[in-house]
Amino acid sequence: MNKLFENLGVTHLYSTVCHSPTNGQIERFNATMDGKIATLCDERRTNWDEVLQLVTFNYNTSIHVTTEQTQFEMMYGRQATLPFGQQNEIISLTQDPEHSQKIRIFLKKIVHEARNNIIKNQQQYKARYDLNRQDLLLKANDLVLVKTRNIRNKFDIRYEGPFKIIKQLGSKTFIVQHVKKLTLTRQVTMDVIVPLVKRWNLIQ
Repeated sequence: MNKLFENLGVTHLYSTVCHSPTNGQIERFNATMDGKIATLCDERRTNWDEVLQLVTFNYNTSIHVTTEQTQFEMMYGRQATLPFGQQNEIISLTQDPEHSQKIRIFLKKIVHEARNNIIKNQQQYKARYDLNRQDLLLKANDLVLVKTRNIRNKFDIRYEGPFKIIKQLGSKTFIVQHVKKLTLTRQVTMDVIVPLVKRWNLIQ
């Protein structure tokens, strides 16, 4: 599988359970599609499959915020013909022997522009994210609290623990173990944990 990814030029990234930012692009796409589907669905939200084609076509013919291009044009090298677009009464088609070469040149140009727009937007997102970001210096045996999953009401506890870090998988990913329930271990990321510090009592 790794050889296939290498041949296709694909970078395989692993995601963490219940950590939506790992799949940020997919989560952003799903949020957009969910909103569009909800708009066209009936009141009971039971006919979502009937509007899926319409929503997909709308998404593919809309200008993407990051690439500043439409998905349709990047795929086919031309803008989509929309029902409300102005049409000529008589359409004449002429054969162009250089058409395929022109399409390849145009697609190469538009993909290059989209890639530059993606890089520009990623740098802007990173700058905004890093502005208020604080990296924690954590190591094995440190005690932490872990953010509670699936909070059902506003009175539920926000953090559980304490947990002890037993292994570091990456710069921001850890395996933690509950200090009392030793069978309870979790894989967590830095954004859902809070470090605990020891409080020393000073005797005067």
